[in-house]
Amino acid sequence: MSSFIIKDVRIFTGEKVISDGYIYVKDGLIKAVGPVEGVPQASVKTYSKPGHTLLPGFIDCHIHADKANPIALPQALRFGVTTVCDMHNELGNVPKLHEQALKPDTASYKTAGASATVENGWPAAVITALDKSEETAAEIAAWPRLTDRQSVIDYLEWNKKEMRPDYIKLMNESGTCMGMKLNKPSFELQKIIVEEANKRGYLTVAHALSLDDAIEILNAGVNGLTHTICDQPPNEELIKAYKRNNAWLNPTLSAIGSLTTEGKEIQERFAHDKRVEGLLEAKGIAALCSCMAFAVEHGKVENAYESVRQLRAAGIDIVCGSDSAGPALGTAFGLSLHQELYLFVHKVGMTPEEAIRSATSLTARRFNFADRGRLEEGFNADLLLVEGNPLEDIDATLNIRGVWREGHACSAHVGKI
Repeated sequence: MSSFIIKDVRIFTGEKVISDGYIYVKDGLIKAVGPVEGVPQASVKTYSKPGHTLLPGFIDCHIHADKANPIALPQALRFGVTTVCDMHNELGNVPKLHEQALKPDTASYKTAGASATVENGWPAAVITALDKSEETAAEIAAWPRLTDRQSVIDYLEWNKKEMRPDYIKLMNESGTCMGMKLNKPSFELQKIIVEEANKRGYLTVAHALSLDDAIEILNAGVNGLTHTICDQPPNEELIKAYKRNNAWLNPTLSAIGSLTTEGKEIQERFAHDKRVEGLLEAKGIAALCSCMAFAVEHGKVENAYESVRQLRAAGIDIVCGSDSAGPALGTAFGLSLHQELYLFVHKVGMTPEEAIRSATSLTARRFNFADRGRLEEGFNADLLLVEGNPLEDIDATLNIRGVWREGHACSAHVGKI
């Protein structure tokens, strides 16, 4: 594998800023990082990049690579997302994605495998609303149908053997914010899923879009939520439920804006940004300019924004994930993470540095990813080089000049380095 040095560059390690620094990459790992006066005298390719900022590769902690979507991992990497976390997929897709992630020019792949589903529960309703094909109906028919402790044990052992999950995903969706009435697991069953998953060493994450559903699943003991609420404003009970578990929140504000249609203007702005040209297909641009619109009547994006403001103020960790998926109108693999960072700063009140930490070191820590998320000796050389200073202006994260995953340069940006 190639070795190289980037020097004369501002570095955000994921924890601290080095105003004028260097990084030395060897065999896919970070060999050294520090102030520029300590740069080693090595006979390797060296890039001098004054006026640029080097960041850890972003971690998108919430995507759905539906049907082993062939664009998901390459497109994510083109936008500086070096790791994606799939939050639900089918048996036939996950091995293909593990295999794809071994190839150059793809993001690293983490997965929940198949989520802990029940008969006529989420996400069947939203998937069948968007895709009525026989193929999709057959996939849904093969999902787990959990009912009791033995079915949970069988599911976890099957998921472990067939899909090698990195965490376990629970679903707790009543349909409130969409005006639906959906079947969801009992509180007792959710507690069993958490208990049995923990016995096997798994973190547990959960889907919930309404206030009551979120409080309930937090009380069942999950480690984090993969959406925030949009049906009503947050309350003190929600904050206490997060604190009780030391749980984190991945708000997916971009996706909620698509659900309510209130995010359309921002979606269009990102879709037509000149810096996106050549990185996103025409089909992807059109999808990003559309909305899912399931929560137009019963949800408000301001409820989502306010929930993150209050939870952040209460000390709850906010991590960054986009909920990008092929059928999910209003999202785009990779690009939607930059939109999420924009919303964190401009709608929630985070500093740019705090927002970037939410997509790098904080996510890695909360998901127990010990080899990424920070620019430190011995870590994977997952790097994002941008022109300008995104620590002052979050918009600069799209000024992409180079992306490396484990030291391998993404070919889409080689001419810009």
